[in-house]
Amino acid sequence: MDGTLPGATEARLDVVEEPGGRVLRLAGRLDAASAARLWPAAMAASARGPVTAIDLTAVEALDSAGAVLLLQAAPEAEARGAASEVSAVLDRTRAALAAAPPPPIPPRWRPITAIGHATVDRGRDALKGIAFLGEAVVTTGRVLARPRLLRWPDLLRHLDEVGTRAFPLTLLLGFLIGVILAYQSSIPLRRFGAEVFVPNLVGISLLRELGPLLAGVVLAGRTGSAFAAELGTMTVNEEVDALKIMGIDPTAMLVLPRLVAATLVMPVLALLMSLAGLAGMTLIMSTLGYPWAAVQGQLQQWLSLGDLAGGLFKAACFGLVIAGIGCRAGLSAGRGPRAVGDAATSAVVGGIVAIVAMDGVFAVLFFRLGI
Repeated sequence: MDGTLPGATEARLDVVEEPGGRVLRLAGRLDAASAARLWPAAMAASARGPVTAIDLTAVEALDSAGAVLLLQAAPEAEARGAASEVSAVLDRTRAALAAAPPPPIPPRWRPITAIGHATVDRGRDALKGIAFLGEAVVTTGRVLARPRLLRWPDLLRHLDEVGTRAFPLTLLLGFLIGVILAYQSSIPLRRFGAEVFVPNLVGISLLRELGPLLAGVVLAGRTGSAFAAELGTMTVNEEVDALKIMGIDPTAMLVLPRLVAATLVMPVLALLMSLAGLAGMTLIMSTLGYPWAAVQGQLQQWLSLGDLAGGLFKAACFGLVIAGIGCRAGLSAGRGPRAVGDAATSAVVGGIVAIVAMDGVFAVLFFRLGI
């Protein structure tokens, strides 16, 4: 949008007082650079009083930036003496500014409508979760019938990422939890002379509850978020759509190896967490004057293989759920710049909430079954 005449010179602005009012007289080439230079003077002239007319007789060139300057300085003023090219640019700019959409009206807060939208969104998310679960079950059945569909190199890579690289963190947290539990348990038991029962309390807590639960928290924060971020990036980059177009099942290629790896590794992490916690408890008991033989006797007397088996079974279920939530969050990521971060956050929060809820269900179930 440019009305240019040959021989254009540098623009200048003069304010002329006439009997009918203030007039802006411009000359030369009024382009973007000239508009930026003349903008303060034009706005100052407009602020001192209304401008009744704009004299464009000496204007040799005008672009959209110069037209915006004129319309902002004197929106209601009459344009005089403009050449046809200059007048055309000014008319087109005025029409474009008039056709600009008005600013959006801020939405009113309607609580009933908000609750309805939230309910519908939660229902859609639940349906998507059920669909994802169905796809995973169907794909698992296909892989069991045709094991070659499972990508074994990817499975081994995920086993290393989920398991081996998480061992140091798991051992450290387990040891510290054992130390904390032993110290805190010995304080009230000391009043009754029952410090010898600290290994029973710590051992049962670690094997049945805290070991699987804390290992699940580590897996959700470390691995669930990684699954969601990796798959979310592939979704944003349309790599998942490309796999579908090529006829490759994303569930079999991307989801199933992660589900299997998390399910297999999670019991190992829970066992390491429990053993490290028992080691920390044993260290504290030795500082309290109880040798390893006393601690070992209490553990053998009160702990059973069922406690360990129940904890490992819960850990496997936790791993399957955490991996499933992380993969679903990644595959359902949006397309915006915040999609990957939102997917990782959803995976971590959803994984932790899910394992805590499942742990409560298992606690009631084991209590009813007398396990």
